[in-house]
Amino acid sequence: MPQNTKTGNYRWTVCALIFFATTVNYLDRQVIGILKPLLESDLNIGEAEYGYIVTAFQIAYALGMVIAGRLIDRFGTKIGYGLSVLLWSIAAMGHALAKGGLGFGFWRAFLGISESGNFPAAIKTVAEWFPKRERALATGIFNSGTNVGAIIAPLAVPAIATALGWQAAFIITGAIGLLWLILWFIYYEIPEKQKRLSQGELEFIQSDIEEKDEPAKSIPWVQLLRYRQTWMFFIGKGLTDPIWWFYLFWIPGWLASVRGTGLDIKAFGLPLVVIYTSTTIGSIFGGWLSSFMIKKGMSPFKARKIAMLVFALLVTPIVFAQSPNLSTWGAVGLIALAASSHQAWSANIFTTVSDAFPKSAVSSVTGIGGMAGALGGAFVSILAGNLLEYYKNLGHVETGYVIMFAIAGSAYLVAWIIMQVFAPKNKKVTLE
Repeated sequence: MPQNTKTGNYRWTVCALIFFATTVNYLDRQVIGILKPLLESDLNIGEAEYGYIVTAFQIAYALGMVIAGRLIDRFGTKIGYGLSVLLWSIAAMGHALAKGGLGFGFWRAFLGISESGNFPAAIKTVAEWFPKRERALATGIFNSGTNVGAIIAPLAVPAIATALGWQAAFIITGAIGLLWLILWFIYYEIPEKQKRLSQGELEFIQSDIEEKDEPAKSIPWVQLLRYRQTWMFFIGKGLTDPIWWFYLFWIPGWLASVRGTGLDIKAFGLPLVVIYTSTTIGSIFGGWLSSFMIKKGMSPFKARKIAMLVFALLVTPIVFAQSPNLSTWGAVGLIALAASSHQAWSANIFTTVSDAFPKSAVSSVTGIGGMAGALGGAFVSILAGNLLEYYKNLGHVETGYVIMFAIAGSAYLVAWIIMQVFAPKNKKVTLE
């Protein structure tokens, strides 16, 4: 973790808090993906119905993103983040009450709308606590919590489900968020009110001169939609977030039914750990790369642009993941490369918002982009569920995965090209 003895390091304590929250966020949402084989055998939930359950989460998440972004900009990160974690912890534990597809759909929707507060709050927290030169790195660190949560899930959930039942897996993982709430309200406050913060570190945090006179009032949505920078973020998230949703909710089933030759819930944990361990490295490296280029004198926009192109190219080999000549571990390696590149891409695309908009609008714009990603994810979930169900009935479910991996491999380059054409210069927005 970066050190700065002259200014202090409390901002990295704050980064650790949002890393913890993001870890819990992804642990809670990943549980259902790990339990997918059990839900299919115990509750007769097939591919298409599972797709609709996931879609319920994503549509609610999309709606919640816009609402959460506005509320967090209005009420602040301390209250907004805390309320979001409280509600999603309740929703996560509520899954234990589900008896079938309808019940899971309800609790997934509740989880989606409440979990939507995480990223708008986290990105706004980074904008409040870090100068531009450190934001991509801080974002990469907290965003790596998505991967840590996804690593913990395949290790802990099968053990809990085997010993205590699948209901206990939802209850125990959901309760972890309540511990975070205690730490959050003890240690968090905005920099200007944080008594543990040294004057030197406060001055360092506020060292971006052009941000000192930013408007503090909430900016109307209509006004934000006038800017190309908003739509650039909207397009980038809308085209690439769905690929991450696909990895999160379908790779466990792919390992069990296609590549795992009958692997049960306890056996495919190691491949998932390998995949998500690599994504932790990708997330932090992606943030470090653009921060390094900025420190060498490159403009923030150019640094993000180059970094995102590199990671868009590194995703493309996943199109070969379903090749019959490739071993299971070879395929896992390609998915690990693609997933880690996605997280590196995310560390940079998130920071384009705080680069372009004042802090008072960061959560709102992040929510707009998050909504696009969730709606795209809902579409991909319906597509994947019905596509895989169709080919499964034909006895060739692997063909469905060939199509999905082809989509995954091309999405980032398409997004990058459109983003550059749509907003070739991601200039700082001056709000009226």
